[in-house]
Amino acid sequence: MPRSRLWLLFAIVTTVFWGVWGALIEIPEKAGFPATLGYSVWALTMIPCALAALKVAGWRLERDKRSVLLGSTVGFLGAGGQLLLFEALRSGPAYLVFPIIALYPVVTVALSVTLLKERASRRAWVGIVCALVALPMLSYQPGNGGAASGKLWLLLAALVFLAWGVQGFVMKFSHRTMRAESIFAYMALSSVLLVPLAVGMTDFSRPINWGFRGPYLAALIQVLNSMGALMLVYAMRFGKAMIVAPMTALAPVLTIILSLLMYRVVPGGVLVAGMVLATVAIYLLAEP
Repeated sequence: MPRSRLWLLFAIVTTVFWGVWGALIEIPEKAGFPATLGYSVWALTMIPCALAALKVAGWRLERDKRSVLLGSTVGFLGAGGQLLLFEALRSGPAYLVFPIIALYPVVTVALSVTLLKERASRRAWVGIVCALVALPMLSYQPGNGGAASGKLWLLLAALVFLAWGVQGFVMKFSHRTMRAESIFAYMALSSVLLVPLAVGMTDFSRPINWGFRGPYLAALIQVLNSMGALMLVYAMRFGKAMIVAPMTALAPVLTIILSLLMYRVVPGGVLVAGMVLATVAIYLLAEP
């Protein structure tokens, strides 16, 4: 594959890994292993992926202040956003929280166009618009009529939206002076540093499954998330952030398909429309 097309390969791999991860991640949660502890397991699975990446790079890690700051910023924005999401879901309705957060590529696209001066063809722009419209539709969950407690969830959802959107921009910006492997290494380190916070957010008064379907199964599933994150860093290295971010954010399409096969649930009209739009977006964004 030509070097100019490597971004597409890495973006597709990211989407596949995240799509499969999304379909399986609720298995340990339903088995009694809290999502906050799932985060801790995910952070630990980032370590072997980071070591593998550094080995490929000849164990070269940028240690200057700029690199540490940029790499850590990418990591804390992603991992910190995940912890904020847990809090948002505790007080807010998931059917409103997820569609808001799903639009985070809007921030990445806006910053990439204005600050990085990225440009795209008319076809790619149509694909970006289709993707941005599809994202909240793919995240839509019918409401159960329950009321949300306060408006804190809305603020938290907005912060996650901004954090993940800015993360994509900073990740691309970091590539100007850093290796992809160094960026991911600092992402892994930042994720691990937040593990104590995730553990502190865990409700240990409830029974926790410490068996195979708990942390062990979670590790097998979360490593897909970690490998997807590594592939995303490489996709950003070779591609435009304004295209990579919306494309990889469409992983829920695969998640929905796999979930339908696993749980035999018929999707609603909103999900079907979102999947159609997402398919069109992926086709348009993968420019020949």
